[in-house]
Amino acid sequence: QVLLFESGGGLVQAGGSLRLSCTTSERTFRRSAMGWFRQAPGLEREFVAAITWSGDIRYGADSMKGRFTISRDNAKNTVYLQMNSLKPEDTAVYYCVADSDIGVLPSSPDYWGKGTPVTVSS
Repeated sequence: QVLLFESGGGLVQAGGSLRLSCTTSERTFRRSAMGWFRQAPGLEREFVAAITWSGDIRYGADSMKGRFTISRDNAKNTVYLQMNSLKPEDTAVYYCVADSDIGVLPSSPDYWGKGTPVTVSS
C-alpha cells in the first residue's frame, strides 16, 4: 500500500509564501516520480508539478511557473512545493501524487495523498 502524507497547508495573505511537504516510504520514493495536483472549489483537479528521482522537472499551467518550485530531498523521502507570490486564485486543496512514470503523472498518477488545504486571502 502506497501512502503519501502532505503537510504545510494553511491560510496566507496574497503575496505570501507557503512550502508544502510530502513524505512517503523509502521504497515508494525511490521508485516514483513525485508531484502535486490541486483542486480549487468547483473546478477539476489540475496538475501543478512533478519531479523524478534524478531531478527531471515538469510544471503545469503557465500561471504557476516562476512562482512555484518543486524539489525533492532523496535522503528524507520528501518532496516539496515552494509557493511564492501567492494569489487568491491559488486557493485549493493540494494533493501529493506519485507514479512510476513521469510521463503518466501529469494526467493520471497512480497514487494520491489526502490533500492539504491552502487558502490565500486577498
